[in-house]
Amino acid sequence: MRMQRGRGRMERKRTEEQNPCEKRLRVCVATCNRADYSKLAPIMFGLKAHPDEFELEVVVLGSHLIDDYGNTFRMIEQDDFDIGSKLHTIVRGEDEAAMVESVGLALVKLPDVLQRLRPDILVVHGDRFDALALATAAALMNIRILHLEGGEVSGTIDDSIRHAISKLAHYHACCTRMAEQHLIAMCEDHSRILLAGCPSYDKLLSSHHREDYMDIIKSWLGDNVGEHDYIVALQHPVTTDIQQSIKIYGLMLDALISFNKRTLILFPNIDAGSKEMVRVMRKKGIEQHANFRAVKHIPFEQFIQLVCHAGCMIGNSSCGVREAGAFGTPVINLGTRQTGRETGENVLHVRDADTHNKIYHALELQFGKRYPCSKIYGDGSAVPRILKFLRTIDLDEPLQKTFCFPPVKDSISQDIDHILETQSALAVDLGGTNLRVAIICMRGNIVKKYTQSNPKTFEDRMQLLLKMCADATRDAVCLNCRILGVGVSTGGRVNPQEGVVLHSTKLIQEWSSVDLRTPISDALHLPVWVDNDGNCAALAEKKFGHGKGVENFVTVITGTGIGGGIIHQNELVHGSTFCAAELGHIMVSLDGPECSCGSSGCIESFASGMALQREAKRLHDEDLLKVEGMDMKLSESITAAHLINAARLGNSKADAVLNKASTALGVGIINILHIVNPSLVILSGVLASYYQVPVQRIISERALISAQSIKVVTSDLEEPALLGAASMVLDYATRRIY
Repeated sequence: MRMQRGRGRMERKRTEEQNPCEKRLRVCVATCNRADYSKLAPIMFGLKAHPDEFELEVVVLGSHLIDDYGNTFRMIEQDDFDIGSKLHTIVRGEDEAAMVESVGLALVKLPDVLQRLRPDILVVHGDRFDALALATAAALMNIRILHLEGGEVSGTIDDSIRHAISKLAHYHACCTRMAEQHLIAMCEDHSRILLAGCPSYDKLLSSHHREDYMDIIKSWLGDNVGEHDYIVALQHPVTTDIQQSIKIYGLMLDALISFNKRTLILFPNIDAGSKEMVRVMRKKGIEQHANFRAVKHIPFEQFIQLVCHAGCMIGNSSCGVREAGAFGTPVINLGTRQTGRETGENVLHVRDADTHNKIYHALELQFGKRYPCSKIYGDGSAVPRILKFLRTIDLDEPLQKTFCFPPVKDSISQDIDHILETQSALAVDLGGTNLRVAIICMRGNIVKKYTQSNPKTFEDRMQLLLKMCADATRDAVCLNCRILGVGVSTGGRVNPQEGVVLHSTKLIQEWSSVDLRTPISDALHLPVWVDNDGNCAALAEKKFGHGKGVENFVTVITGTGIGGGIIHQNELVHGSTFCAAELGHIMVSLDGPECSCGSSGCIESFASGMALQREAKRLHDEDLLKVEGMDMKLSESITAAHLINAARLGNSKADAVLNKASTALGVGIINILHIVNPSLVILSGVLASYYQVPVQRIISERALISAQSIKVVTSDLEEPALLGAASMVLDYATRRIY
């Protein structure tokens, strides 16, 4: 097999010499351990799949070649990759001095390999001391470096090593928007930074729904273990505080023994302190304990299944704060090793502990729970982005790096479509008549919109909603949009913390006590936010409309019904039972018309589109609506528009109805001004332009002097519900607040 690969390499070399214009990019991928190979392997497969564009060289070093750590280079060979060089670079000792000596040994051996391979670009991953040796050697030998997962923050010496590699690297493929901003703040050239996502997500999102997952669980944990009924434990030493990490490791083992659940525990990595941690594990008899299975290495494909279906994961591995979130697996993160990492809501942190009781309590809280899937670190399309990025590298450009010192450009306004996709949201407007889905970018532009009639039954409605979202997600790839999450705007009372519609409006039947977040998140593997349509209108104004930069304002929707939202001190007001800002049901009369809420005298019963339509029909039935110059067909349905048109043409009865409606709305808004004292009132909806002038007049006449000058404006937004739904995603997904 090796002879065949060698002949193939010679043939490729002859082909290049004969066709110099078709020269391929020679990419060297260097892998140091089982963890970085899980991130590099998808890229290696991608490069191998395009032999006409890329020539792949593989270098293996570090703990891959150590028997105590599973001789994991064999899994690279099993994946049918030709390993060009194997470098034994680890000096045993598992202490600080051994790590330094290992870096030195790697620096002694690497120049010969890199000189022989002569790669155009070296791909280096992460923050290990082996990777620092690779980047140092390549930089000094004038070889371009692509660094994966730079810009991230954690709590150990890994931070310093990671940032040092970033300064040596010429190109960067990072996983999160925050990491991208960190790289820009570190003066890296933003045109050489690719927001790709984590390559391992490409594999785990496509393969974690395997039918044989129970066979994998049983092969590692035994026949009597069920799904979500076991724990995966993986704890590494913290090299800047070895004694503390050994202490918390022992407490973790004590808590796991007391918790009495089947546990799969992996040996720690080769960092300083690992030898002492293994001694602690053996002293407690973990390898002989009936509830534990201690292993040195698990193939990544099987490890994915084990993490996905675990009842909980515990330790300080980056897998807990990165990959586990994609499955909603509960995680207990111990100690400081991952401090600063972006995490989903599935992660519970135990920073320090003096006894095992705190860790045991965390196990009680987390074990067996499931969380919404989080895609903070990737969406499954990292490899295509990285290959596209590699194709843009111009080898004729000067090799010397340049740094972009402050002021730093705002990355949102950068036009680098060949590197960075448009950050976008999937917005859903669940209306009584139509179901609408839209792809909306960071600037508030609607890239594409989908509209379907809303089915009558709950099952059909959910099925159509998921189909439209899936179609939009697929289209987003072609439209160069990266979907950060899904925002849903719906009528009725909503619990946004749980993503549940508590009580729907009459327009949407069978839509009460419905969990919208879970099925959408499970189907799309995206975070999901849900809120009331009035609140969404206020959020839309806050991000894209008149409310931008205004600390306190109120949005009032004047449409079929009356609703709205209140922004107080830059935050949306939900209330203790999520019914704040039900502005349409403020009572302005003790004996007014009956309202849809069951009460009477509400603003909605006077000023809503339904109320005006009711009065228009009454006048029409009494033959008091039509006036000279008014064009009305016999078969035409009577609407609020006929009432407004009649008043404009001089119909005194219609004008009286509208004056009463305007007064009711104005008095209701005055009540709002006297309670929350906003600095601005924004009228939205189809009736906003009609009500703006009379409401402003009523405020100036009837409000307290201190509130009379508050301005009333009409919204300029054409799609407030969709834009508000998108703003939940664009604001919160980029800040990672759940």
